[in-house]
Amino acid sequence: MDWFNLGWGVLFGIVQFSLFLLCYRLFGRIGLFAWIGVATVLANLQVVKTIEMLGLVMTLGNITYASIYMATDLLNERHGREEARRAVWFGFFFLFASTLVMQLALVFKPDASGLDMQAAMEMVFGLAPRVAAGSLCAYLVSQVLDVQLFSRLKRRFAARGQFWIRILGSTLVSQFVDTLVFCTVAFAGVFETAVWIDILVTTYLIKFVVSGAGTPVLYIARNFKDEEGLWSRKAAE
Repeated sequence: MDWFNLGWGVLFGIVQFSLFLLCYRLFGRIGLFAWIGVATVLANLQVVKTIEMLGLVMTLGNITYASIYMATDLLNERHGREEARRAVWFGFFFLFASTLVMQLALVFKPDASGLDMQAAMEMVFGLAPRVAAGSLCAYLVSQVLDVQLFSRLKRRFAARGQFWIRILGSTLVSQFVDTLVFCTVAFAGVFETAVWIDILVTTYLIKFVVSGAGTPVLYIARNFKDEEGLWSRKAAE
């Protein structure tokens, strides 16, 4: 077994979770909105690259995409459901706008020196209509569901020590819906049923592991005293 991808994947996750914490620590609520916007674009760029890890072939982007749920859950926990819901629509608009703009950019005819770059851009940004539609639908449906589930679990399991129940209870359900919607819209009928199920199961298992790994990160973030971030406090001074 090649252990390089596993070790690099752990480091990859640590770096992203650290940046997530730093973004919230510095910029607070606004930082979470910014993170959601950046993560929606990065996750959809990374997903075009496939790797093998632990004997499974998978796409990149799962850690980055999972951090979006972390951001909305943290907003819901510390700033309320309406802020989390607004962040979901912010992320959807960011994803839609970036997808549309890049599709329009690809239509331009390159000159002779730009043919190689055109081909590279088409490979990265030239999403098939079904894949693009699947990504947009899955994001919106699953994120709206995540906000609703977290809010209900927050009322049912309101104790401070039950934060992990609110996180995992909402995220694991909504990420399954996300995976199901995306795989159905993007790949149903494209692959044989057995292959389609393999893609569905392995993708969800990866998200399951990443969500578990991200839970301690949210505990750290929740304990930050400055909800609006250090930058806002310095500006006020």
